[in-house]
Formats: sequence, C-alpha cells, structure tokens
Amino acid sequence: MTAARDEADVEVRLLAEPFAPLARLEAWQERLGERGSLAAAEWHFIGRVRGGPADEPTALQSLEIEHYPGMTEACLAALARAAAEQHQATAVLVLHRHGQLIAAEPIVLVAVAADRRGQAQRCGLALLEAIKHEAPFWKREWRGGEGRWLQGNTPW
Repeated sequence: MTAARDEADVEVRLLAEPFAPLARLEAWQERLGERGSLAAAEWHFIGRVRGGPADEPTALQSLEIEHYPGMTEACLAALARAAAEQHQATAVLVLHRHGQLIAAEPIVLVAVAADRRGQAQRCGLALLEAIKHEAPFWKREWRGGEGRWLQGNTPW
C-alpha cells in the first residue's frame, strides 16, 4: 500500500443482470487512473457458470443464486478490505451476479491492484477463497427441469 493511502479503494456490487466483465474492468481502471491510484500490478479473475453438452439429459440448464440483500454486500466489502489490508493491495473490485444465470454467463469478477505482482496475486486468490467459503450466497442448479440446492456454499 502506498504511504498516502490508509486503506484500499474497495468497490463491491451485486448485479441482477448480465454484465460484460472486460468493459467493467476497463471502467474500473479508468476510475483508478482518474483518482491517481492506478497501481503497478493488477490481478483479475472472471468466473463463469459451468456448461456441459446441452444434449445430455443431466446438463446444467441454469444456476440460481440467492443472497441476503445488505448483508451480502457488507460481507463482501469486509472480505475485500481484510484481504487488501493483509496483502497490501491498493484497490479491489468485486462484481457478483445473483438471480438466474445460464451456462457461460459471468458470475463473478474480482480485480486487485497493488504495488507489486505478488501482493496482487496473493490478495486476489485469498479473496476468491473467502468469497467462495464465507459470503452468504445460496446456489441452486437446474437440470432436467428440477432444482437442487448445492451444499457447502455458505458457512451457515
């Protein structure tokens, strides 16, 4: 983290509609540049809904993601701030979908800026794991017209 910053620039958004990850990433980079906080290193991750052969009877038709409004955003922001502080990141972006998603649609975009490559990488990986295991999301897979809630997506 640079000496002029006491805490990282953290942006968290939950989205009900599909988004273009690369366009969102570019807009985030532009905002950082306008603020004078574009860092020397960045790490990015785009997670998508897994697909499979559509002609298989057990192929994934869609993924439904539910969350607890307000609590989920606060949790994601806290996870992002903690990871940024631990790994000395200067900025973090987390975009996460909710609602009904189809195969290949982006679920999550995580971007991290830091003064060094290793800081950005470690922060991004730690944050992804924290989101996967600690954020209050509930997921239901739809196959063959039937939904099945996935186990182990939240700590509760």
